[in-house]
Amino acid sequence: MVGAALVRHLVERGDPVEVVCRSEKAAQAVEGLGAIPVAGDIEDAASLRDAFRGAELIYHVAGLNTMCPDDPIAMERINVVGSQNVIRAAAASGCRRVVYTSSAATIGEARGTVGNEDTPHRGWYLSAYERSKHLAEQAVLAMQADVEIVSVNPSSVQGPGRSTGTGGLILDVLRGRLPVLVDTRMSIVDIDDCARGHLAAAERGVPGERYLLNSFTIGMREAVELLETVTGQSLAVRWVPGWTASAGAALIEAVSRIAGRSPHVCREMVRTLRHGHAYDGSRAAVELGVTYTSADALLSRLVGWFRSEGLL
Repeated sequence: MVGAALVRHLVERGDPVEVVCRSEKAAQAVEGLGAIPVAGDIEDAASLRDAFRGAELIYHVAGLNTMCPDDPIAMERINVVGSQNVIRAAAASGCRRVVYTSSAATIGEARGTVGNEDTPHRGWYLSAYERSKHLAEQAVLAMQADVEIVSVNPSSVQGPGRSTGTGGLILDVLRGRLPVLVDTRMSIVDIDDCARGHLAAAERGVPGERYLLNSFTIGMREAVELLETVTGQSLAVRWVPGWTASAGAALIEAVSRIAGRSPHVCREMVRTLRHGHAYDGSRAAVELGVTYTSADALLSRLVGWFRSEGLL
């Protein structure tokens, strides 16, 4: 999702864009965006060296982002080793700068606090995804001597084009398929704010620095009220204690694993929701000139897109 939005913004401003693709389906999508597909795979270092030849600026947005993974080792291999492959290939190609898409999850702020780029990590992980991205970011920034690296750390990316992950949870609430919620808070970045943040990091970011991208932080109850205002309908939501949600998630996960299915809800997903997140994206605003979209504007666009796609 981030990659597609970034390509769209680059093409719209007239930049020549080549995109590394590992499948014919991805190549066709890239051509549809007006960019040039180039064969490559972040797990194949040799293919990246060929794909990057002559590039001055590389945006590394590829990675695996999922909760309840069937194979956490694969996630770590793609996000950590794959990212190291990208940086090595970029350096070998003579690239000047890499803008690396990290995650706000790497901040690791304690529960109930507001995280920023300088927040000490709490020292433990909420999910396999958080672990993989934290290790990946550390590995990437340690390679700073080989090429300029600027890290952007988006919070939960939402907007038209996303109907899975956290976007899928929002869609389930609107459909009445997720009648039980935990009162928490979450930080969200609009997809276009995220893309513009990448462009700003490429132009004005300081090598070796991290820049949190966060449009707003909102409580779950307030988010539901906004969705009701946007849709003009009352949403059937029941609020439950965190421990109840955790117990239910453990049961669902166990039954799904026994049945050989990937669980729709799991312990790490609820653990992350219960912890909640609040991030300060002001450094990107002050130093990079990033502007942010309001909560009501984003949710209005998102609901409109759901409807246009026949998802509601």
